[in-house]
Amino acid sequence: MGCPMPRITTMPVLLRMFALALAAWPALVAPAVGQDWPARPMTMVIPFAAAGGVDVVGRIMGARMAEILGRPIIIENVGGAGGMVGSSRVAKATPDGYQFVLGSVGTHAQNQTLYKHPLYNTATDFAPVALVADQPIILAARNTMPANNLTEFIAYAKANQAKMQYGSPGAGSSSHLACALLTSAIGASKITHVPYRTGGVVPDLIAGRIDYQCPTGAVATPLYQGNQAKMIATLTRDRWRSLPDLPTAHEQGLTDFEAYIWFALFLPRGTPAAIVQKLNAAAVEAMNTPAVQARLAEVGAMVVAPERRSPAYLQKFVESEIAKWAAPIRAAGIVGE
Repeated sequence: MGCPMPRITTMPVLLRMFALALAAWPALVAPAVGQDWPARPMTMVIPFAAAGGVDVVGRIMGARMAEILGRPIIIENVGGAGGMVGSSRVAKATPDGYQFVLGSVGTHAQNQTLYKHPLYNTATDFAPVALVADQPIILAARNTMPANNLTEFIAYAKANQAKMQYGSPGAGSSSHLACALLTSAIGASKITHVPYRTGGVVPDLIAGRIDYQCPTGAVATPLYQGNQAKMIATLTRDRWRSLPDLPTAHEQGLTDFEAYIWFALFLPRGTPAAIVQKLNAAAVEAMNTPAVQARLAEVGAMVVAPERRSPAYLQKFVESEIAKWAAPIRAAGIVGE
């Protein structure tokens, strides 16, 4: 009898083997991608002009993160369209970890409703990295208003809303939208909004020409210290360290109400998970640095609590913020092109 013929591997078997090897490839290369990154300088896009609030927070964080990662982080200011131009650039960038954006409540929540045709979908076009810090918004009223706390303010506003006015640095600004959210929450939607194109809103509040405004804590603090306006409530869940005696809206009975400015890091969608986690770790370490916390406090910002710093938390948070701000923006009839 002749020797048996050797078995020849069939093509379907080869294809199955190739498919299995291909499926395992991401798991094999992912650790290498995370270990090699960053191999060169990175760019943090700030979607606003230099010297503004987002820019200052970005430079404070970027300097420390560069030390942690061992590579330079170049700060690039790319303004326009309420921060959408710079954010859009990152959304469309190569997802290799070398470009990321410091977004805000404006760029990554409010603009989704504020503009008819936003340049990106915040919930799907980015890889969330970390919620970094927030700035409280304060309800500040003219000194002559006959209300000294939020309960009295709400009663006064409801009774006099047809003749009341609140000011802001401009239509669609975070200050404007915070006050719009407040008027909706207390049922005083007839109050008139007065947008200012220059810095006249604070002088007019001091002079009593407008009834109230919703400035950041950094703007409100000197008004309080100079007894130039009444501080009615902090519009965050927790009291602000610079105004520790000022109760929050939540403490004064307006439960489940928050309005504040937040800052968060985002990479392009499709960035490898290993890179996202490494950038998140650098951001968290920077947030834990006492010098960073002190510098942020100087500009009225505070790092977020540890349980709010993960990419998963940021994804859910952004989705909830888009929904939260949509109603007051539509009710106020604010639409950007």
